[in-house]
Amino acid sequence: MFLVDSNVLIEAKNRYYAFDIAPGFWTWLDYAHAAHLACSIEPVRDELFERDDELTRWARSHSDFFQPIDEAATSHFTPLTSWAQSKTYTAAALTEFLTNAADFFLVAYAAAHGHTLVTHEQPRPDSRKRVLIPDACQAMGVTYANTFSMLRSTNARLDFQLPKVS
Repeated sequence: MFLVDSNVLIEAKNRYYAFDIAPGFWTWLDYAHAAHLACSIEPVRDELFERDDELTRWARSHSDFFQPIDEAATSHFTPLTSWAQSKTYTAAALTEFLTNAADFFLVAYAAAHGHTLVTHEQPRPDSRKRVLIPDACQAMGVTYANTFSMLRSTNARLDFQLPKVS
């Protein structure tokens, strides 16, 4: 299953899969969730609720897309925290990662459930100012991918509809 980071949804809404020009992406997310191919977690939903836009309304109407953090995920908190603290991240970077529920919880949830984490972030193992999701994934043995890899691996097809000409 694919576990979707907030940046995937936000970027889709803001750019190439905007609700008004690519409704097929959002229809595909509904299909993928129903088919147990994709989901996200409640901390991602909570990040989306901080806004007041079409994506917020989508998240509110798709609450079942966002899974709660469960005991299996919490069992990965200690090893994930230990890994982050063993690196040379700045104190600010560690605080942000360890208290930014979405990123930390995404990696823990993916590790617990064997999900592939979908994010736009790229690995930067030499980063000191920010703990990036792909680096944490690698440390925890979690596979990560981008939106296009997720769509291709699930054979998604987003059909284009021509507008009616009067």
